Amino acid sequence: MTDIITYRTRWADMDPNGHMRHSAYADFAADQRVVLLAKVGFDIKRFAQLRLGPILFREETKYLKEVNIGEEIRVDGRLASASADGSRWTIVHTIFKADGRVAATVTVDGAWIDLDRRKLTVPPAELAAAFSTMPAYEPPVV
Repeated sequence: MTDIITYRTRWADMDPNGHMRHSAYADFAADQRVVLLAKVGFDIKRFAQLRLGPILFREETKYLKEVNIGEEIRVDGRLASASADGSRWTIVHTIFKADGRVAATVTVDGAWIDLDRRKLTVPPAELAAAFSTMPAYEPPVV
């Protein structure tokens, strides 16, 4: 369930120093997750019908290379871990510069929430199965 998505940075993604603002990295990672979920049949409408949504417990960004306005970046998301029932998961997004260098990684720990009960829940089996098809994250060898 992975597709590397290519984006071009915009004026709105920049900070006063002329490079990509910290929260834009998280925005690109979140967009990639939403696109991938929609591709496996879980778009915003489907989540609304199920009264289910993803939530994050932690989001951590490591900045490695500067990204400037108008640059093309590629965002990849890979599953670092998941509980057996799919209720909790960790995804690592790698943000690449056009030349292939890693600009940043965004790591998110998440789960699923029942929107009516406002409690954590186990996802439908088809969603858990889709998540399990994501390629595994492999930390780079240092």
